[in-house]
Amino acid sequence: MQDRLRATYLMESGFPLERAAAVVAGEQSSGTFVAVPGETAELRERAGARVERITPLEDAAAPSLPGAGHDGSGRWRRGEVELSWPLDNFGPSLPNLVATVAGNLFELREVSGLRLLDLALPASFAAHNPGPQFGISGTRALAGVASGPLIGTIIKPSVGLSAEETAALVEQLCAGGIDFIKDDELQADGPSCPFAARVRAVMRVVRGHAERTGRKVMVAFNLTGEVDEMRARHDLVRDEGGTCVMASLNSVGLSGLLALRRHSDLCIHGHRNGWGYLSRHPMLGWSFVAWQKLWRLAGADHLHVNGLRNKFSESDDSVMDSARAVLAPLFADTPCAAMPVFSSGQSAVQPEETFRRLGSADLIYAAGGGIMAHPGGIAAGVASLRQAWKAAVAGIPADIFARDHRELREALAQYGR
Repeated sequence: MQDRLRATYLMESGFPLERAAAVVAGEQSSGTFVAVPGETAELRERAGARVERITPLEDAAAPSLPGAGHDGSGRWRRGEVELSWPLDNFGPSLPNLVATVAGNLFELREVSGLRLLDLALPASFAAHNPGPQFGISGTRALAGVASGPLIGTIIKPSVGLSAEETAALVEQLCAGGIDFIKDDELQADGPSCPFAARVRAVMRVVRGHAERTGRKVMVAFNLTGEVDEMRARHDLVRDEGGTCVMASLNSVGLSGLLALRRHSDLCIHGHRNGWGYLSRHPMLGWSFVAWQKLWRLAGADHLHVNGLRNKFSESDDSVMDSARAVLAPLFADTPCAAMPVFSSGQSAVQPEETFRRLGSADLIYAAGGGIMAHPGGIAAGVASLRQAWKAAVAGIPADIFARDHRELREALAQYGR
């Protein structure tokens, strides 16, 4: 029996779902808008997509997206639809997988809403694609953090600092006890802060701190660019003693990340900037559950999942679903473990609920203002996060733990508990 890829969609249509699903299946495999002589019954059986399951849901009051057709019934039907494709159509190729499960189907007139909810991938994808090189355990080893979250931050202001000014801020963060620092995704290789100059200046500080303390802070340098640029930037970070690089996933694409991963000796921090245009409409695009599987297979060691009570539009339930998805194994023999990254408006206020809902501290907890705006300064900001997480893991309410921990007490007052 041939391997089959399965994809589950939330579908909305002005036609019966059976018709809409059949049109999508045909369009994304052997069919087109009219019968052609070469599409024999044998070929359809061998290469065609199949409608595996339709689970009707409550009708919509109106079409979610413009331009959709309808059958005149006045109904806009919704349901979960599972389609499957023979792997022989495209092989274990991630870019061609995307063309199949998330290609022209969104534009079809038969759908007034379509969202990819999940993917079930044959095991051959694990064999063909590299997956994370370091994941959770490797990240912990490189950062020297055996348990609990990596306490991290983002260089702020996002842009405008010179290479030397960036290094000066990194020096303060290292002295304050930080585990992880990342470039903002807006800071790559501009004339005011060139990548090479920034790496050299920052790594001088990081190496000096490591020589004094025996612990090297992990810095994710944003090397986003063309493939040859990313390889050269990676090599510079490696040669300067760095342990991590960052790529904007939607900018470099799956092929770009695959090329970087196959070249890389370093942790790859995957930033999801642009995620909103793939996901914000509830009846269009991708769920993070499906999306993150591809980037883990392509080699991301860390993946951003937003954070509780964040500054964006994403709900807390969606954030937690995303984090659980990143921690869940992809395959029984090849789990492709990656580390979720919580960020966006995070402070000492959210760890209690984050740990309670996730049940794990295998994560990077990145706070910008939650560290740098602490009334006691950077070191106090870092300490407040460690205290908040220590309390959360121990099951002690943060406000109780704060009675004997000044930094946490000040942070809870500052950030609005």
